[in-house]
Order: sequence, then C-alpha cells, then structure tokens
Amino acid sequence: MKGLQIDTSSKVPVYMQIVDSIMVAVRDGMLTRDQQIPSINELSEQYLLSRGTVEKAYKELRDKKVIISVKGKGYFINRTDVVIPLRILLIFNKISNYKKQVYNSFVKALGDNVFVDLHIHHHSVPLFENLINNHLGDYDYYVIMPHFYEQPGKVLEILRKIPAEQLILLDKDLQELKGNYGTVYQNFEKDIYEALHEALPVLKKYDNLVFVNPGITPYPIEIEKGFRYFCRMQDFNFSVIEGIEMHTPVTKGQAYVIIEETDLVNLVKICRNEQLTIGKDVGIVSYNETLLKEILLDGITVISTDHEQMGAAAARMITEKKQARIKNPFKLILRNSL
Repeated sequence: MKGLQIDTSSKVPVYMQIVDSIMVAVRDGMLTRDQQIPSINELSEQYLLSRGTVEKAYKELRDKKVIISVKGKGYFINRTDVVIPLRILLIFNKISNYKKQVYNSFVKALGDNVFVDLHIHHHSVPLFENLINNHLGDYDYYVIMPHFYEQPGKVLEILRKIPAEQLILLDKDLQELKGNYGTVYQNFEKDIYEALHEALPVLKKYDNLVFVNPGITPYPIEIEKGFRYFCRMQDFNFSVIEGIEMHTPVTKGQAYVIIEETDLVNLVKICRNEQLTIGKDVGIVSYNETLLKEILLDGITVISTDHEQMGAAAARMITEKKQARIKNPFKLILRNSL
C-alpha cells in the first residue's frame, strides 16, 4: 500500500505507525472514500508484520470510523474528513531574542492542528545526531538551523537521513546537500556587503571600520568575510578585534560593526566614560534588529534579516506543501548611531 511507512526502530508502536500512515494518506488525498485497502493478511505479509499488530491498527481505525469492514469484501475507507495535527521537529542552534521571533511567527503562520516540538543543538554535532536518530519517522517535517562549525561532512550525513520532502533548513543553506529540500536562508557574506555599501555615504566620515568578532560565541564566518571584502573594495582602513571589554581602547573616528549584544553594551559604556559622542565621534552598526535598538541612544543603526518573515516563509512551505529555496530579506536601518 502506497504511503505506508514502518520503522521498527522507532519508539512509536508499529500499530500506531500503521494508523498514522493511513490517516495521513487519507488527509493528503492518497486514499479516497470507498477505496479498498489491503486485508490484514495482505498487509502483514507485505511488511513482515504480525497479524495481531495489523488487527490492532485496523481496530483503532474502525473505532475512529476512518475505515469500515464489508463482510466478504474487505476493508474500505469510510471518511476523509480526518484532522491530524502535523508534527514538526524544530531544531535551533541556540536560544536568543531573534530565535524567539522566528519561532513565534512560524507557529502563528502554521495555525491550528500543528504540534511543534522545539529542541536546541548548541552547535554540537553529537547532540544533533542523537536528536535525529531518536526521532526519525516521528514527525511530518524537520525544520533545522544547520549552524555547525565542526564536522561538516558528518552534518551532511545526518541530514541525508531525513527524507528531502520533510526537510526545511532555516537561516543557512548547505549547497553540498543535494535533493529537493526546502530552505529559507541568509546569504551572510553578500548581505553584509550590500548593507554596508548602502550605508557608504555615512560610513565615509569615519577613518577606520572595526569588525567585532564575538570571540567564543560561534557565528557564521561568512559575515566577517563580507565585511573584509567590503573594506577592500571601498578602500577602507579596517581591523578585526575579539570582543569589546571595558578596557578595550576606543578612539575618535572609528565605526564598529558589532554582532553580540554584550559587545554593544560595553562599547556604549566606554563611549560614555570617554565622552565620545556616538554617531559623531564613534559610529555603531549592530547586527539584528530589536525593539530596544529603535530607542537606545535615539536609535542604533542595524543590519538585519527579517526574522518574522523567515518563520512565516518556512510555515507556508508546510501549509502549502511546496518545497522551495527562499532568500530571506535583509536590510539596513539607518539611525542616529551612524
């Protein structure tokens, strides 16, 4: 029978896998009203299952009135108005305000009758592997932020275990991963280059651009590459530093591109202590928009992807059952800090 997926290694009982598969096939139109399905003996022989397991599944389906048995003829689909909550495994690399925006818009756009199970892999390949191995076959979709900085080959191997039609990558695409999977991604290197180029008229009043590497906090290295490329192409003096501490020297004529919030706070404190005017003596460009940055210092300039749009776009792929590769919007918001 088409659409029936049995995984004997899954924690879900086999009889429930049969029930779920048939109900999903009905929901998705693969099985229609009055259509005959295999007999208990036929299904048990085809999938090498015990007769008792199939009987238990068919009893469950009869109790739900999804199927009926006709004496001397077999089993038939009885109703197609079944409502099965979609089960989605959502795996983020970390928890942050931006991830919360993605999550909220994702869940809101999905609507009712959807179960979203959120997990965090913390950039750990072994933890990610355990999550996938323990949950293969348990969900309708696997929505994953693939931010890993070690064992790229192993990450691809793990992702390939997931059927492409059930996989959606968020925030980052992996071009080495072949197949018809979905993705809503940022082009980190190109995005920062284009955003800084848009800010070029105001950046020119500064003598030096400083990229603040978050240090121990992992981040996409393409961001720094895009920054360096911009500076070289526009003939800017630039430097890259590891974080900002309260003892970090800050001088007039520098503009900072900052990823981490802690570095932003420290830079603001230093400027206050040194009586440097932000937006005149020192420039600030912060990564990722927040409500606070709209009002802090009469506005912090940000370069940011649209996190709400990212979550909503991924949800639409699921609700419309259409896999796609979508470049998420990225923008510069000029404010007084520059």
